[in-house]
Amino acid sequence: MAAGDISRVACAAATQPSWRLTMHSTVHSFRTPDGVTLGVEHFGDAAAPLVLLAGGTTMLSWPDALCETLARGGRHVVRYDLRDSGASTTVDPEAPAYTLRDLAADAAALARGLDDRPAHLAGIGVGGMVAQVAALDHPDAFSALTLAGTRPVAPGPIDDDLPDHDAATMDRRFALPMPDWSDRAAVAEFAAAGAKILGDDPATARATAERIFDRTPGTEPAVQMANQMGMVFSKLDCKPRWRERLPELAIPALVVHGRCDPFFPVGNGEALAREIPGARLLVLEQAATAIPDAAAHEVAAAMLAL
Repeated sequence: MAAGDISRVACAAATQPSWRLTMHSTVHSFRTPDGVTLGVEHFGDAAAPLVLLAGGTTMLSWPDALCETLARGGRHVVRYDLRDSGASTTVDPEAPAYTLRDLAADAAALARGLDDRPAHLAGIGVGGMVAQVAALDHPDAFSALTLAGTRPVAPGPIDDDLPDHDAATMDRRFALPMPDWSDRAAVAEFAAAGAKILGDDPATARATAERIFDRTPGTEPAVQMANQMGMVFSKLDCKPRWRERLPELAIPALVVHGRCDPFFPVGNGEALAREIPGARLLVLEQAATAIPDAAAHEVAAAMLAL
């Protein structure tokens, strides 16, 4: 499907039941040649073609339902935590001593370390920014690219032609008082309240926040915020720009975006699909920032078709 073509999927995120993990998965650590430890989780047959999912920032940004559906479709699915989150190397989330390109290099090293064939790389949210740079900087490591709920520029001021965060929604979101980061229940309720404002499913957000809390290596506020909110990403070096390089991409690409996303409005996904040669745009009509379970099979089918 050519760039700009839109497949529409209606899915009522707020009314869907939480997915229950049924497929066996394995969790372990991977050490890159640069000495960085990445927490990774595997679904499916390790001999199958690799689909590598970059979290935004933790691996749990990618729903279990989608991971399992891709694995049942004959793929070796690996989701992983970015640095300073989850089971990956945590040093100082308040002052990260690495750049966006280091995160992109992590993705390439992980893909090469898991399979000698190029991987299908997917990134969601800020993980989508990592995925764009990784595909541009390490083209030999990747055979396909999926970008979900992201945009073609780094955090901060955006290009004039791209829609910015919805101001009213952001005002409500950032008006929420910060929780006691050592209190699991308070953190979960904070996540649920934020999800409701953003248009995502509060029950799913609450359950995910609890899972993230349980696997966070410490209760220090900076560490918990990095895991729950991805704040570390806004502090690291995201230069130079990569948007102008997107036409260099020569691999099949899929852009997935929620029509109701107030954080990265859908115009950002439309811009990505226009600028990546031959990209397909899949708009989830009733989704916001997250991929709801109801859309897992549609998104997986689109990814498997690349």
